[in-house]
Amino acid sequence: MTFTTTRRAFARTVAAMALIGTALTALPGAALAEVSLRLAVPDPAGSSVGRAATRFSELVAEKTAGEVTIEVFPDGVLFGGDQNAAINQLGSGALDGLILASSVYASFEPRMNAISLPYLFQDYDQLQAYLGGEPGDELKASLDRLGVHGLGFFLRTFRNVTTRDTAITTAEDFNGLTLRTPNNALFVALFEALGANPTPMAFSEVYSALQLRAIDGQENPVEVPLNNRFAEVQGHLNLTRHVADSFLLALSDSAWDRIPEASRDAVQQAADEMIAEHDAEEIAAEQAIIVQLQEQGMQVNEFADGELALVQEIARAIYPQFQEQIGAEFMQKSLEFVQQ
Repeated sequence: MTFTTTRRAFARTVAAMALIGTALTALPGAALAEVSLRLAVPDPAGSSVGRAATRFSELVAEKTAGEVTIEVFPDGVLFGGDQNAAINQLGSGALDGLILASSVYASFEPRMNAISLPYLFQDYDQLQAYLGGEPGDELKASLDRLGVHGLGFFLRTFRNVTTRDTAITTAEDFNGLTLRTPNNALFVALFEALGANPTPMAFSEVYSALQLRAIDGQENPVEVPLNNRFAEVQGHLNLTRHVADSFLLALSDSAWDRIPEASRDAVQQAADEMIAEHDAEEIAAEQAIIVQLQEQGMQVNEFADGELALVQEIARAIYPQFQEQIGAEFMQKSLEFVQQ
């Protein structure tokens, strides 16, 4: 069979194809982003970290004019809830992006433990300066060997202890308390020094352990007991403010390399803007959350006069135990930074 194409017919075909192309690009969503990345988050979409991820996604789309898009996957669905596995997957490129606590990264990069040295930071201004300054830059750079490109740290509010029956207002009040902690040697050492019985436990088991009185209490930023209804099984919120924590927003090196060079500054600017917004909102919300927990029946306790200084002295005495792990040089840098 022979097909004959006249010059006029060919011209009509080309014109028709051009019209179809124009129509397709005019359709909503028809123009695909140059790079689309998936960002994994351990917590629900409505949590503080979930909202931060969503805001980062919005800012990236805005600042890159849609050339880079970020899709957020909450609840740890992309890594099966295994946070250590998530870091391995990020480094290998199996995950494009991840938001995870710096205390989890400490299992891979011991210098991260410096952030959580008890009572290292006097206030949030000092913590923000540390995370956004030279120490934070060094910590981000330390992840290069893992294949991880850190975009920035954003803070969590200080951790506090909740208890069922015991008001903690003195150093002695820690004696004999069975407290759930993360599976982190620094947290365990801190509460052992204070005379408590630290009990590492998966967070998913904490509510039932509190309900069954297998443990007396737990420690976390105040949003955690609020979001997890701990007021049902805990009578006291003790404002110990013993440890700082933070989240790291990071991409895999392979995901970062896929972003066009012309868009990389915009992605970094999106991260910086999100972090500034998030930190301000998080600090402002802390007092409101404390009031909500009071309204739910929890008694709020502060240290009695002179007792905070005593607790700080006990806590800081464990620093030498972690000097080798963190690295003597970086620990000294951290101590000098907060003493400026």
